[in-house]
Amino acid sequence: MPRPGDAVVRPGTVHAFPGQGDFPLSPLPRALVAVPELRAAVAEVFRAADPAGAEFGVRPLGPWLLAPAPPSGAALAAEVPGTAQLALFGLCLAAHRALARCGLPADRLLAVSFGEIPALTAAGALAVPDGARLACRLGQLLHTAPGGLTVLRASAPRVRALLARCGAREVVVACVNDAGETVISGPPAALLDAERAAGAAGVEAARLRLPFRAHHPELREQAAAFEAFARALPWRPPRLPVHSAVAGRAYQTGSDLPRALADCLVRPAELPPVLRQAVGPGTLVLETGTGRALSESIRRTVPGARIRAPIADSARGAARPTDASVPHTRTARGGCP
Repeated sequence: MPRPGDAVVRPGTVHAFPGQGDFPLSPLPRALVAVPELRAAVAEVFRAADPAGAEFGVRPLGPWLLAPAPPSGAALAAEVPGTAQLALFGLCLAAHRALARCGLPADRLLAVSFGEIPALTAAGALAVPDGARLACRLGQLLHTAPGGLTVLRASAPRVRALLARCGAREVVVACVNDAGETVISGPPAALLDAERAAGAAGVEAARLRLPFRAHHPELREQAAAFEAFARALPWRPPRLPVHSAVAGRAYQTGSDLPRALADCLVRPAELPPVLRQAVGPGTLVLETGTGRALSESIRRTVPGARIRAPIADSARGAARPTDASVPHTRTARGGCP
């Protein structure tokens, strides 16, 4: 619900870029068949991204993802660090391009955690090969911080109180997805203790399939290394506002983007506050990832927003938006979502 002092958000169209916690590959094959524009965009993006990935030992992903039997999440995870990150980067960027070609370009972008890398690339702040390099380097650095992330079906205040009671000092709130869903991050043993305490308190817990910590203050060295790597790349001012769940605001001309990306390793991502800036009743929100967890968090937070997860919806055989669900100045065409 709107709060006193909240800005009035114009409707428009938002492309939402999710983090790494919701990256199913099973919806992809059907979506690639249902939406030719997506297939073309995937091929285009990975033609530019795969040579950069090779610098990090990542095998070419474009042909693999477009094959009749694309990789599973487990297959990507079994490859060298950075592989899954490059795949998510490329698919999100391809979905953004396909949506624009289908008549649904974005007025502004929303980025959560890892999603800042493809979002900033989509906004023109980075060239595709440099965005790919950032994705791969982040994957390498995260794999030096063993641990995990767990979704708790509880509010952030309740989760913080639970962590304080059980003495899980190494476990922190990493992401606030909505009023009833919070992600915690920590090293393996401490995270398991926190999960057991949550279960004893009647709080549902689900471990994400990620073998590392994120949004954790102990990742200072990884954040410094990532910032140094990012500063060596050529940056341009973003052509579109990129609303960051970590920064709590939109990046624009003059933002220190390398520092902002490094902050994503050590600071929490809090989605509800930035949603009040980027999404309002009537806003069309299109998730660029392969899942729909981000869409569901937005749906629970912003009543009246029109929300779709096109890749996941295409895989379910969902119909594309009707004329009433798409801004009247834009028309979805062909197999577009």
